[in-house]
Amino acid sequence: MAGNFWQSSHHQQWMLDKTDLIRDRQHDLNILSDDEYQKIFNFFSSIIQVLGEQLKLRQQVIATAIVYFKRFYARNSLKCIDPLLLAPTCVFLASKVEEFGVISNSRLISTCQTVIKNKFGYAYGQQEFPYRTNHILECEFYLLENLDCCLIVYQPYRPLAGYVNDIGHDEQLMTYAWRIVNDSLRTDVSLLYPPYQIAIGALNLACVMLGKENHKSWFAELNVDLDKIQEIVRTITNMYEMWKNYDEKKEIQGLLAKMPKPKPAPQR
Repeated sequence: MAGNFWQSSHHQQWMLDKTDLIRDRQHDLNILSDDEYQKIFNFFSSIIQVLGEQLKLRQQVIATAIVYFKRFYARNSLKCIDPLLLAPTCVFLASKVEEFGVISNSRLISTCQTVIKNKFGYAYGQQEFPYRTNHILECEFYLLENLDCCLIVYQPYRPLAGYVNDIGHDEQLMTYAWRIVNDSLRTDVSLLYPPYQIAIGALNLACVMLGKENHKSWFAELNVDLDKIQEIVRTITNMYEMWKNYDEKKEIQGLLAKMPKPKPAPQR
């Protein structure tokens, strides 16, 4: 593992270019609009979040699982693997990488069944969670191969805590900015920007939401690319605007039906 972000595989292999990202998604974007694509990823990020919470995982583990999920589909079409299978596989792998400990196979499957039935029944109706342990284990190898075994993910939480302390510790500001970092996982910023820039963007947005004008001088003194920070803020703000007019419970079934799907495996 690299001792710092700049020497890590996260920086050297997984800081993607926006143009490349759009090009690699083209197969899916021929079927789905960009808005629909983002809504689908919002939905599966929610599944990973709820699954992680039910399994009592730390937020760092959940965030890493979501980044794995986003990275896989940054290089692959949605039709390669059912996202409903990849989501728990990412949770399973992230719990090991982040040294939370291995989740037992039976607990993972039973939690998936409960979460899909009780929390996301509006999307899947009466459908049971269709996968078993052998599917998760097989999918994990495929996920590892596609991530090129680059498993260490640097998250914005640690730099965020440092920045808040530097400004002058403010519990309300920390809480708001932390939530914005969590929300940023629903966008592409974790694929496009270093974690310290995401932390600054979240802090900037939290200050605006809370009306904390007195921190402007602190931001002005930062030696960072402010255009990049504004791009991050704009991306997260655009997602919040989308949420205002989006009723997931009414729309998601139609989006999942439209989504490109893997071909079923041949019957043996």
